[in-house]
Amino acid sequence: MVSPPHEAMHRIFQEYPGLFSRVSEHLGIHIPRPTSATVLPTDLTENSPVERRVDTLLRIETQDDGPFLLAIEAQGKKDHRKTASWPYYVSYLHNRYGALPVLLLIVCQDHSTARWAATPITIGLRQWPTLTLNPLVAGPHNMPVITNVAEARKDLALATLAAITHADNPDVDAILKTLSAALRDTPENIADPIVELTAQGLGNRPAAQQWRNLVAVDTSFYKSFISEEIRDEGRAEGEAKGLASSLRLVLEARGISLTDETRTKITTCTDPALLHQWLQRAATATTAEEVFTEDH
Repeated sequence: MVSPPHEAMHRIFQEYPGLFSRVSEHLGIHIPRPTSATVLPTDLTENSPVERRVDTLLRIETQDDGPFLLAIEAQGKKDHRKTASWPYYVSYLHNRYGALPVLLLIVCQDHSTARWAATPITIGLRQWPTLTLNPLVAGPHNMPVITNVAEARKDLALATLAAITHADNPDVDAILKTLSAALRDTPENIADPIVELTAQGLGNRPAAQQWRNLVAVDTSFYKSFISEEIRDEGRAEGEAKGLASSLRLVLEARGISLTDETRTKITTCTDPALLHQWLQRAATATTAEEVFTEDH
């Protein structure tokens, strides 16, 4: 199953096709800034039972060097099957699109996978290689650590990719705070995809919760799915607190004593549906056990 970080690492180039020219500078090569970019179909399957798909495929137009194809793969771990599929992707695209130059970019989130992905893939004899594939690799080893708000605001797409590739960096807290601060005065149509891509790229890491907390500081800046989810959680939490208070009042009014354990059970419950159930039982119960028993 494809993971959210996997999707974010390549989908960001669909959202911001011009990002690659800035990324390439950190990879040690110069790619002219694109004049336009077109998202192409990612299905590389021929008339055979084997289905092959690249993660993202872009046709990049440049003013000086003409067009080229940029194939982007998000790689979360070592997968030695790629030594067969990546050369296939490149040769297939070269043939399908009329001998356009093809670049393969691999985006990683850990140093070990990045080192593995950067290893040239050679097809042929040791004495005479027929084909050698040299992927470009973007990862925590060469993406910038952006902790300056002005720098992040200057290139929000690069700052987002940098945050995603540095998801496991010990300084990720500072990276995310910088990105969040850079978005604070940004129009929502620009901020929304960045908020969502960052959340997706962080996956289920501890940093993901920090990003949610940063976004929640002032959700009026963010109208994305994550801010709506946070607001929904806030409403549920408020409802739960109100129900818990009502439940305690009903139990006290009916003379049903509560132990410290029972009080804690009520105050720590965050499920409005369960609190509703307890409150209904409290209306007719004569003991606390009748309210909280599981098989009542």
